[in-house]
Amino acid sequence: MWHEFLTRYWLSWHGLIVVTGLLVYVGASRTLHQRRYPSAAIGWVMALLLIPYVALPLYLLFGTRKLVRRPALARPHRANDEGKDGDWPQRLAASMELPPAAGYRTLRVHQDGTEALQALREIASAATRTLDVCTFLIGRDPLGDEVCELLAARARAGVRVRLLLDGVGRYLGGYRGLRKLRNAGVKVAIFVPLIHSPRRGRTNLRNHRKMVIADGGWLWAGGRNLAAEYFEGMRGARPWHDLTFDLQGPLAAEAQDRFARDWGFATRTEHRRTALTGDASMLPIGQLIPSGPDQVYDTVESLLVTACFRAHRRILAVTPYFVPDEALLMALTLAARRGVDVDIVIPRRSNHLMADLARHRALRDVAGAGGRVWLAPQMNHAKCVVTDDTLAVAGSANLDARSLFLNYELMVAFYEQADVRRFAQWIEREREGTTPYVARRPGLLRDLSEGLVLWLAFQL
Repeated sequence: MWHEFLTRYWLSWHGLIVVTGLLVYVGASRTLHQRRYPSAAIGWVMALLLIPYVALPLYLLFGTRKLVRRPALARPHRANDEGKDGDWPQRLAASMELPPAAGYRTLRVHQDGTEALQALREIASAATRTLDVCTFLIGRDPLGDEVCELLAARARAGVRVRLLLDGVGRYLGGYRGLRKLRNAGVKVAIFVPLIHSPRRGRTNLRNHRKMVIADGGWLWAGGRNLAAEYFEGMRGARPWHDLTFDLQGPLAAEAQDRFARDWGFATRTEHRRTALTGDASMLPIGQLIPSGPDQVYDTVESLLVTACFRAHRRILAVTPYFVPDEALLMALTLAARRGVDVDIVIPRRSNHLMADLARHRALRDVAGAGGRVWLAPQMNHAKCVVTDDTLAVAGSANLDARSLFLNYELMVAFYEQADVRRFAQWIEREREGTTPYVARRPGLLRDLSEGLVLWLAFQL
C-alpha cells in the first residue's frame, strides 16, 4: 500500500516537474522570441522530458539566448528599395536596426602577428584621452604581460583606460590577477563573471568581441585575443595564423559607441549613444555588424546567408571552426551548385577537438555540392568571408552555431572594392600550402558520434 502511494506520489511529482519545465521553456521561447538551432530546441525538450531535475536548473541558468525582443506584432523596418544593387548589405543592416554605414580611412590589414602587434602598440601608445580594450582573454604569458604593462603605463600617463574582459575567458587565458592594473588606474570590468554572476540565464552568453579603440577614432579589431599564440608564439611554438586590421575615422567612433554599450551592460551603468562627427562623404564606407543577445536579429548569420544567395562569382571564407547552421550551410551548397566558386580554408587540426569532429557533416555537404575545402597545416584562427568584389566581412565570429547564435560577436562589413580585394588576397595567401579536403562516407559509429556532438556540445 505504502509502495503504491509512494510510486503514485513520485510519478505525480515527476510529471509536475516535467510539465513545469516544458511550460517554462515554451513560455520563455515565445515571450522572448528565442529562435533556436532546431537540434538545440530538440535537445532542451528531450532533456526536460527525461531528466527534468537537471535540465530545468540548467535551462534557468543557461537557457536565455536573447536579451532584447521585438514586439510580436511589430513589422521590421524596411529601408528604401531605391539604390544600387550593391547597396543591399546596407539596406539589410537597416532592416535589422543596425547603425548606418560610416566612413573610414587608412585601413591596414595586418599580414601576420608581428604586424598586428606593432599596430596594437602604436594605437595604444598614441592614445591621449581614452583607450578602450575589449577582449575574450588575456594570456598569462609575455604578450599578456606586455599588454597589461602598456595599459597601466597609459593610465599612469593620465589616459582613461578601460578593460572589458569576458568572465570565462579570464580563466581560459590562464587566471590573471587584475589588482596591478586597477592600482595603476585602469578601470576593469568582467563581462558576466563565471562565479556569482548577477545576471540569471546569461552565464552561457560570452563576450567574444575584440576591439581596441584609441581616443574614439582609431580602431584595432579582428580575431586575435591578447595572448602569445595569436601573435608571435613563444618557447619555440609556431604562432597561430589570425586576421586583424586597424582603421581610423567615423567607423572607429561607431566601435567606441559599441564598446560603451558593452561596458554599460557589464557595469550596470547607463549609456547614451553619441552622434558621429566628421565628414565621411569622400571616404570609403564600412559597417559594424554586432551580433548576439543584445541584437533583436541574428545579424551576422542573416548577412552571410544573404551574401551567399547573392554571390555571382565566388565565396571565399576562412574560419577555425566550421559547424554552420542549416540555413548558412544550405546557402553555401546552393551557391556551389549554381556555379559559384566556393572556397573555405580551415585548419587541418584546430584547438577544439569537438569542432573538428562535428565539422565533417557540413564539409561533406559542401564538397558534395562542388565547393572546395582547404586544410591548412597550421592553426588558423582568422574569421573572414568575401563574396565577389562587393563585400568582405571580418571580425570575431566563427562559422559555428555558438558564434552565430550565442556569443556577443563583432564583425565589420567592408564595401570598398579595393579593400574587399585586400581581404580576398589575404585569404588566398592562406590557401597556399593547404591540401584539399576529401570527403569520405562515415561509418555508423562515426556518424553517431558526429550527431551526438552536434546535438549536445554546440547547441546549449
